Amino acid sequence: MNNGLKDVLVRGTAWGGKLRLFAVRTTNLVEEMRRRQDSFPTATAALGRTAAVGAMMGAMLKGNEKLTIQVKGDGPIGAVVVDANADGDLRGYIDHPQAHHASNSLGKLDVAGAVGTSGHIHVIKDLGLKEPYRGSSPIISGELGEDFTYYFTVSEQTPSAVGVGVLVDTDNSVLHAGGFIVQVMPGLADDDLTRLEQAVAAMPPVTSLLDQGETPESILEWLVGEGELTVHDTMELRFRCQCSHERVAQMLVNLGEQELKSIIEEDGHAEIVCHFCNEKYSFDKPQLEELLEQAQSKTSP
Repeated sequence: MNNGLKDVLVRGTAWGGKLRLFAVRTTNLVEEMRRRQDSFPTATAALGRTAAVGAMMGAMLKGNEKLTIQVKGDGPIGAVVVDANADGDLRGYIDHPQAHHASNSLGKLDVAGAVGTSGHIHVIKDLGLKEPYRGSSPIISGELGEDFTYYFTVSEQTPSAVGVGVLVDTDNSVLHAGGFIVQVMPGLADDDLTRLEQAVAAMPPVTSLLDQGETPESILEWLVGEGELTVHDTMELRFRCQCSHERVAQMLVNLGEQELKSIIEEDGHAEIVCHFCNEKYSFDKPQLEELLEQAQSKTSP
């Protein structure tokens, strides 16, 4: 864990408002996800990188808006799913958190091998409209930073640079996790664009900077130059799942009369496990019979 430091997001601008900037430290919430999923290091890295992007994309929303990121590659860990909102709440899961994948030729966690190099990133935004916004782009490397860079450019027409990282300790726990997004606004001069590209290319990995004691704010200053960053706000981030006994009960009611009857007759009880947080919700026979009555009253004329 990160010396008691809180998970935070910093949002700012630079270079006369021509750059929009986000950076996060997400160590604690990624460790919480790892603990709940009991995930192995490479899967943890994939989930943590996606969660960092989710936190920053969540900060681009307003009010009660929320989004879901789905990374669906052809690798052994299956889909990576992260939910985020504008208040800094995140949750996420991996289809196969304990799929083992050896390190790559550089001795680093082979996230691309775990995620896969073929597939798509899907982003679904609930903006309070009748239909959710859906964007998608192909996976181009599986390392996720490059893939989300491509997503912003292709699907949201916003030239961006995305850097994300997770450093896993020898006991599988998360030492550091975080990332940044830099977005180019219209009107940025070619010289400044070149300067930005050079800064991104020369930047050490995010986890190396966090390990050296850098903060989300100083990581952004590293990119744009000292004194160039205007911080607009800082927000705390946290792992939070929306599941509850009541919500799961309502889901069972929504299964309908026939489905509930067969659960009562065949099993006499039900145990539902939340994908996101691994909480178990148990319902005994009397509780299921009560839910069956609710389902019947919904369908009766």
